[in-house]
Amino acid sequence: MPRTATKTHPARKSLSDFITERFDDFSRSQKDVARYIVDHLDEAAFQTAEELARRANTSSSTVVRFSQALGFDGYPELQQAAIEEYRHKVAEGPPNGNGGGGGGAAALFNFDHSEFEASLGADYANIEETARSLTREQIEASVSALATSRRVLIVGVEQMAFFASYLRHLLGLLDVRAEIVASPSQDNIQKLSRMDEDTLLVVLTAGRAHPLILRALKLARHRRARTMSITDATLSDVAEHSELMLYYSSNGPSYIRSNAALMGLVQALAHGVYSRDEAAHRDRIRAFKLK
Repeated sequence: MPRTATKTHPARKSLSDFITERFDDFSRSQKDVARYIVDHLDEAAFQTAEELARRANTSSSTVVRFSQALGFDGYPELQQAAIEEYRHKVAEGPPNGNGGGGGGAAALFNFDHSEFEASLGADYANIEETARSLTREQIEASVSALATSRRVLIVGVEQMAFFASYLRHLLGLLDVRAEIVASPSQDNIQKLSRMDEDTLLVVLTAGRAHPLILRALKLARHRRARTMSITDATLSDVAEHSELMLYYSSNGPSYIRSNAALMGLVQALAHGVYSRDEAAHRDRIRAFKLK
């Protein structure tokens, strides 16, 4: 009898929930597909296998094998499940202030929009989704860790190096001692080796974490340093090594991930540190502006 999705994928369970439950059973490349679908459902629901593979940095054959590993005959059946979940979420709407469904903001542009407007609209939606996904407890704990740690070490590789540098700049304005690690050079390895229990390690990732990121997190745990991860993957492999986790949404119609929410999150964290003792920081900021 041919294999069907209904046998292993109960109708009352969403595709995202089903993928999350099976996540540890997937191969490394299949996990990349899983992360992308769970965090970019609105895109995955309407992409071809080839487009999905490109965005998840894998091959179309991996996407097909991933579909079959979930019990579907192939990718079209998985895509249909993604469409159904997406439609359900759209109909349900984002939670309002009272915790119920509906009440979400209207779309930024009309349905008949340009590619330029689609990109801006995605950034707008990402910022909103990021704000909704973070709790006050998460933010307060993260801001407190940044403000009270004697040493902050920020790791960001490749495109994340820019945001690591920017976060260091913002913290430097507040007299917070911060360093960055942007590559596995000997000098940077030495920075990591000096971590101790007075250090806060902050890592920034997009998609699958770079090996240097995982190495740094494991070393931090061994050295009893505090850890904070900022990631766009809810199923990120940094989760098990991190004390504090902050998620940002990076959906986008372009060939690159949207970084608008990440930029907003970095700036909000710095503003949180500033707001803890605004009077003490005000003169320092004013002096910097006068330079």
